[in-house]
Amino acid sequence: MPHSPSPSTQREALVNCTNVTSEPIHNIAKLPTPPVHGLFKRSRPADDSGTRLKRLKFSIGESRPVEDERADGVDSDSSEEEEDNSNTFCAARRKRTIFHAKNALAMSRPGVTCRPLPLPTRSLLRAYVSSHKTDVFTCNSGRADSFLTPPYACAFTHAAKRGAVPHLAVATEQGTVYVWDTSRREELEREPNRVDLDIHENGIFDLQWSPDDTSLATCSGDHTTRITDVATNKLLHILRGHSSTVKTVVWDPQHDSLLSTGGRDGGIRVWDLRIATRTSHGVTSHASVMAIDGAHGNEDKQATRGRRKKDVPSARSVTSLVYADGRSDRLISSGSFDGMLRLWDLRQATPAPQAKSRKKQAAIQPAVMSAFDPTVVEGGRRARGLASIVAGMGPTCGLLFGLGVDSRVHTYSASTLLPMSPKGTFKHPNMNTNSFWVRLALSPDGRSIVSGSSGTDKGASAFLFDVSQTALAAPSIFPDTAGVELPGQKGEVGGVDWAQDMLATCADDGTVRVWRFDPEKRHQCDSEADAQWTWTWGVDSL
Repeated sequence: MPHSPSPSTQREALVNCTNVTSEPIHNIAKLPTPPVHGLFKRSRPADDSGTRLKRLKFSIGESRPVEDERADGVDSDSSEEEEDNSNTFCAARRKRTIFHAKNALAMSRPGVTCRPLPLPTRSLLRAYVSSHKTDVFTCNSGRADSFLTPPYACAFTHAAKRGAVPHLAVATEQGTVYVWDTSRREELEREPNRVDLDIHENGIFDLQWSPDDTSLATCSGDHTTRITDVATNKLLHILRGHSSTVKTVVWDPQHDSLLSTGGRDGGIRVWDLRIATRTSHGVTSHASVMAIDGAHGNEDKQATRGRRKKDVPSARSVTSLVYADGRSDRLISSGSFDGMLRLWDLRQATPAPQAKSRKKQAAIQPAVMSAFDPTVVEGGRRARGLASIVAGMGPTCGLLFGLGVDSRVHTYSASTLLPMSPKGTFKHPNMNTNSFWVRLALSPDGRSIVSGSSGTDKGASAFLFDVSQTALAAPSIFPDTAGVELPGQKGEVGGVDWAQDMLATCADDGTVRVWRFDPEKRHQCDSEADAQWTWTWGVDSL
């Protein structure tokens, strides 16, 4: 019977078959390596010229790296072997690739790396102040039976929105436009000179500066739109084509000679100032080059003729127009019947009908229409119209804001016209917008909007909302949706507009009030007990 080896003999035989050595583990400098008995020799890598490369070594007892000297042609086996046996180890640098970054982004909490944290802005909106002595402008009546006339709309120049002299044009009920320099002035300074432009014989419901700020486009209850040179007070163009009050006008963003209008007759008209029908006494008359009739549908009303009743369709008003994404061929409209926007491709629009033509043309259909009505989704029993719409810019680029007569500001996607409810809905407990004469305006930086409001027993106010985080923040963390109230006028606040660090509001009491962003003065108003007799400022609510 052969002799079987003892267990201790088996363990000794296994020692030479592994990397286990008789030396303590803390004396082994390079792992994993064969036993350090001089049987193997490691050579240092060299570059293309044959020169050995530098290598960073970290000593076990030292905290900083030690750099090897270059072996300039000297190859000493003994020195190299001596270095390799020292108590050092090579630290391999891990290369981070784009795949590591993607994996880290995928494993992180949703939205942490790309969504900024919304900051509170209510204190900034409350910093708008207005002086009772130097920031109130009155619209004097040109008639003997009244002292003041209500302002319907206002517009700052494009230069004022960029920080230049803040010239403000104000349209009145009597068809006159006043132009003021609304720069800050001292209490003892007199009111600046005013430029009066007598343009229409009826109320002016909207006005817009031309792209070069040299002329004004005004639309009126006399069914016409007129272009006037501000410097010379000369009427240049008369645009005829609507059968009722013209409610809104907007200049083409790419062509100075093109503009569009919408009216109570439910139609949209596109005008080219280079194409004239006739000229008389230096004034050029124009007919529209494109027409969209019944843009927002018709209402069925019954009219009685003798004993028989006949259904007479009545067009729904077009209340506001904006060009989508700054393009000349994409026009977006809002109406008085519901909160659904419509986008029109002007390349498919029909030419304006000729007076002698009896051929009925097919109605043009919108290219895109809102999928649902936010005025109904937000708790309304019936659809409500939109009084005004504005296009976003800067942080709100790609968005549209619509002021509904349901006393809410609704947000839409500019590309799909899809309402962003309820996240993009703004309201205030004191805000009442049940009138189609109330307007909406966006600040030049695209971060804030101002809305007019119908009058209440407490007076008239405008309302500020921060909209800069509308496209980014989740509904659960969206800040300050209630906005800030700007009190100080009476009646209805209709026309509103922005310049840089200031805004203007028009009220039925015949005044135009200018509000300026002044945090220092706002702080003084809080600390002074009698400040309310000289100033008014933004508050959360009255």
